Amino acid sequence: MTEVTLSKVVKKYGQHQAVHGIDLDIQDGEFVVLVGPSGCGKSTTLRMIAGLEDISGGDVTIGGRVVNDLPPRERNISMVFQNYALYPHMTVRENLGFSLKIAKRPEQEIVKAVDEAAGILGLDELMDRKPAALSGGQRQRVAMGRAIVRHPDVFLFDEPLSNLDAKLRTQMRVEIKKLHQKVESTIIYVTHDQVEAMTLADRIVLMRDGHIVQVGTPLELFNRPVDTFVATFIGSPPMNLVDGVVQGETIVLNGSISVPLPVTAGPLTNGQAVKFGFRADNLMPIGHAVEEEGAVHELDLSVTLTEPLGTETLLFTNLAGVEVQAKMFNPRPVTPGEQLQFRLMLDKCHVFDAKSGQAVRG
Repeated sequence: MTEVTLSKVVKKYGQHQAVHGIDLDIQDGEFVVLVGPSGCGKSTTLRMIAGLEDISGGDVTIGGRVVNDLPPRERNISMVFQNYALYPHMTVRENLGFSLKIAKRPEQEIVKAVDEAAGILGLDELMDRKPAALSGGQRQRVAMGRAIVRHPDVFLFDEPLSNLDAKLRTQMRVEIKKLHQKVESTIIYVTHDQVEAMTLADRIVLMRDGHIVQVGTPLELFNRPVDTFVATFIGSPPMNLVDGVVQGETIVLNGSISVPLPVTAGPLTNGQAVKFGFRADNLMPIGHAVEEEGAVHELDLSVTLTEPLGTETLLFTNLAGVEVQAKMFNPRPVTPGEQLQFRLMLDKCHVFDAKSGQAVRG
């Protein structure tokens, strides 16, 4: 069993503290994604797990063993980097087997491990090529294969898809997901891309300024964000947020439009300043909406801009002086300035305290 545990882990660079005493338990075989904006501490955390960064405080445990003082080679981890880190003068076959050759493994064992990794990642026809003759996606698969041959307890991925174009990123997400299903090892993956996090993770760890803000499944973070930061970071497009004030059983948005309090909201006081949140999927034009049970509030709004996406169209409109986004399913052409009647799914709406940003949930 290869569980990874972080206990009050701290990282300091002189007077600057990059990671603030985080706690995290990663189960054996779990795919966990560390995500957050640049400078949030996610890559630093990964490098401390790998042994590439010293730990300023706390403990990192891999497979029940505290590894704070162990060099990377003794932690039985494999790391896949953003820049592939392939040897340009070696063929794919030589790159895949190099770490085993350095470890003086028997030739027969090296050949078997290399062939197995090549089969998993579909590299069989590329074995005699050098990195310069490979596409970006092929190079990344070779980098993954070089990690596989060592049969590590834990795979660490540090923004491995950042250098690829959008189409290749989508393809490689599928490859990485397939890899996890085949090898069934623990994977810790760092990205700043919330789409990667949502599509790959068993659990997401969302970080900000060296702190863990929320840990949960992708749907937990999407449907039950703990604060406005999570609400606007997870999901594409981000959650709409409109300032409001609680008045009885309603929220008055920017002093102009009243909407009923969502049944999901927790205890609120009269006059409390809040942020009213909802996703584009929960504001839909009548006749072009996904039919769902639950409380609905109707609004007449004017469309200012459209983004056709094929099976759906993203609509930009103005709600109480704030530009918000809605979705039209089974779309038709809409002209700017056209007035539409929208259904707001109140059961899917969120209320956050304006001062703290924390969700107010029943």
